[in-house]
Amino acid sequence: MREGSRPPHSTLKGLRAEAFPTPFCAGCGHGILMGAILRAIDKIGWHLDEMLFVSGIGCAGWIPSPHFAADTLHTTHGRPIAFATGAKLFRPELKVVVIGGDGDIASIGGNHLIHAARRNIDLTVICANNRIYGMTGGQVTPTTPQGAFTVTTPQGNPEPPFDLCRLVLGAGPPYGPRHTVYHVKALINILTRALEHQGFAFIEVLSPCPTQYGRRNEQPTPWAMMQWLKENTIIVKRALSEDIGDKIIIGEFNDAESQALLF
Repeated sequence: MREGSRPPHSTLKGLRAEAFPTPFCAGCGHGILMGAILRAIDKIGWHLDEMLFVSGIGCAGWIPSPHFAADTLHTTHGRPIAFATGAKLFRPELKVVVIGGDGDIASIGGNHLIHAARRNIDLTVICANNRIYGMTGGQVTPTTPQGAFTVTTPQGNPEPPFDLCRLVLGAGPPYGPRHTVYHVKALINILTRALEHQGFAFIEVLSPCPTQYGRRNEQPTPWAMMQWLKENTIIVKRALSEDIGDKIIIGEFNDAESQALLF
């Protein structure tokens, strides 16, 4: 941090103070994630002028721009990690954060994700996973659950989904936790550790999409989707000693025992 660059009261001075609507649908979890990211940055003590936020196309691409008064790079669909890699190589002193959705990061940009993890590039990649292409009409993505209904799978998705944390941890040595926007305090703590991690850090954040995913899959309200996140996830420490059934494991996979739950 440059001397004198941080105001004494808060690092969040860079957040625009004017009241204006966000582009997110009612009940979308991305606004919660947006706030959690800013609180994690404030907790660390960074100032936004030390950072570069890179996003692609999709609902999550709107999280940093226009909401953060910081340097933002809004790129083509599926390419934010590639652009972020170039920016980090050219300006290594910047703290570079990629924010995108599951379609952007794991589908169109899937190879960029794998190779950035393999190379252990010093980036933080935050994937807001709502398990569908939310902005472009509700199509199936690589994280859409098997059997789920989308515009392009009207009879149910026949394919098993990617476990993104398993994919990233299998590709290289990075930090790769998973959490949800329902568990806000824990999410802020994990985002803090991901931002401070030296090397490649990937965090999958489960975020509800009532508009495109929920209404097609018997979760038509924000409340229903939040309840689903509460009831169908289990923290990794409990998963080590309990029968997890079909629940999604959340938390940090920092040792062989916890990673074995994924593999």
